[in-house]
Amino acid sequence: MRQMQELSAEPRPGTGKGPAYQTRRKGRIPAVVYGGSEAPQNLSVDAHTLGLHVGQGGFLTTLFMLEVGGKKQRVIPRQLQLDPVTDRPVHVDFMRLVAGATVKLAIPVRFKGQENSPGLKRGGVLNIVRHEVEMLCPADNIPDYLEGDLSGLDIHGTLHINDFQLPEGAKPTVREENFTVASIVAPTSVIEEQRAAAAAAAAAAAAPAVEEAAAPAEGAAPAAGAAPGAAPAAGAAKAPEKK
Repeated sequence: MRQMQELSAEPRPGTGKGPAYQTRRKGRIPAVVYGGSEAPQNLSVDAHTLGLHVGQGGFLTTLFMLEVGGKKQRVIPRQLQLDPVTDRPVHVDFMRLVAGATVKLAIPVRFKGQENSPGLKRGGVLNIVRHEVEMLCPADNIPDYLEGDLSGLDIHGTLHINDFQLPEGAKPTVREENFTVASIVAPTSVIEEQRAAAAAAAAAAAAPAVEEAAAPAEGAAPAAGAAPGAAPAAGAAKAPEKK
């Protein structure tokens, strides 16, 4: 489980673009905390500190102990807005987590055992169907990631969600039962060779049938425009002799 981080914040007076702009000019990022039995509260957090947390990765699945005016509350980020030019945080929303709360999160997927996978050793390619799995997790047991083991997996082998060890109390929100998370597929060169071989075999099988259809049946009348001197059809009437 990801370790809880400490973060301090200050009350932020005013709302709207003007006050938010003034907050950023002071080196702080506008924020909002909501949820639980308390009303939403406008806050600001230090821009440098927030940037460090964001840069570590997994920000939206990290629990924070947020301190505001000496009062601490457990929160989790729910939305992070970035500047489209600088890619720096410009606003963040936090949700309060009360005791026994559950939260819906997209948990990243990682893999191990690549060196023990026969399929990868033979040149297969790991095809990741789901880079993240949306899960409903207890607030006290949020995993950093889900880890799948590729050991023993050959080409065309698959890893399903049941192959992953899920945290206690956590469950996927995907309705499909035992859905596929990743598989090992043959390399493109092998697939193309198989397609070419299949096409050649199909063409070879079709060739005798085409030749048989093109050959005239025995005793059949010659086609119109046949070459002169061809034998007349059996039973043809003889022209009367001139007297």
